Amino acid sequence: MPDTLIEPAELAPHLEDPDWAVIDCRFDLARPAWGAAAFAEGHIPHAVHADLDRDLSGARSARTGRHPLPEPAALAATFGRLGIDARVQVVAYDQGAAAYAARLWWLLRWLGHRRVAVLNGGLRSWQAAGLPLSTAPGARAPRAFRARPDDALWVTSEALAAALAAGTLRDGTLRLLDARGADRFAGENETLDPVAGHVPGAGNHPFAGNHDAEGRFLPAPELARRLRASLAGAAPNAVIAMCGSGVTACDNLLALEIAGLSGGRLYAGSWSEWITDPARPVTRGAQRG
Repeated sequence: MPDTLIEPAELAPHLEDPDWAVIDCRFDLARPAWGAAAFAEGHIPHAVHADLDRDLSGARSARTGRHPLPEPAALAATFGRLGIDARVQVVAYDQGAAAYAARLWWLLRWLGHRRVAVLNGGLRSWQAAGLPLSTAPGARAPRAFRARPDDALWVTSEALAAALAAGTLRDGTLRLLDARGADRFAGENETLDPVAGHVPGAGNHPFAGNHDAEGRFLPAPELARRLRASLAGAAPNAVIAMCGSGVTACDNLLALEIAGLSGGRLYAGSWSEWITDPARPVTRGAQRG
């Protein structure tokens, strides 16, 4: 039962197995319609498409981030529509670096489904292995997905603000890791959100550093080395992962799992929710140390 990564050669024999569901999660924040269009042009045979905005996020409001968590009942209905139940092994993939596939991986785990893995290297690695694509519309028979949400896996803005006020983000009791690139973390080149910077006390671990040039995850020992450096002595279960909107942070949580450093939680609202309240502090500048 793969529960972190799966290789193309491992997936290929299972494409026609009804108890395996392949979910295409390709998306582009700058071009929200691109993922569905790319799916129509060619995808892994028998895959179905899940859209980040429509399927893997909840309704936005003035007090949420750009990709709030869906309500568990609504998400369970989506998973059922995608043909997932407790018996199904899910394989998620995207265009390469796993950010959107990792979001699906985390959402399924949040609702209690552990039979889920990410295709290492995404569609790029599938094609590099010489495996076929299909243009047939994706379809799976619906199933009944039972949601068993584990809300210990994520934190709210209010909980994070309380931790900041208590000093536990600065004394090492908790380790807030921001997955955005170093420039956005520092408050430079912000193009997605109206306020630039980061949460005081956060560390920066850009998710792109989890991958090689082909979009594959680095070997587990190298991931562990890099992640331990970012943990700065904190325990893995002290990690709170964040990013711009709770998506690429899931890539860091998956990397931690691959590296054997389990126990991190997701700040689901992330930066785009943090800044909806002007009373919450913001800082700028490069990471220290």
